[in-house]
Amino acid sequence: MTPFFDSWQAFFAMGGYAFYVWLSVALTLLPLLGLVLHTRLRRRALFGEIRRHQAREQRIRRAQQAADDDNRESEPV
Repeated sequence: MTPFFDSWQAFFAMGGYAFYVWLSVALTLLPLLGLVLHTRLRRRALFGEIRRHQAREQRIRRAQQAADDDNRESEPV
């Protein structure tokens, strides 16, 4: 198996089309990187929102339970 390019310099020169080749590589990788970063940020935000929602529900349940316990204690027997 023989390599297509004789050297690294020839590889980076891309037979005289380096500007177009590396520009297309950059214009492909930048949006992909942006998509990965956006996905990670949204995922982190979503999990934070879920944690806040669960904590709120738990606080509401505890408050309702405490109110029910107070009502039972104050009822005449």
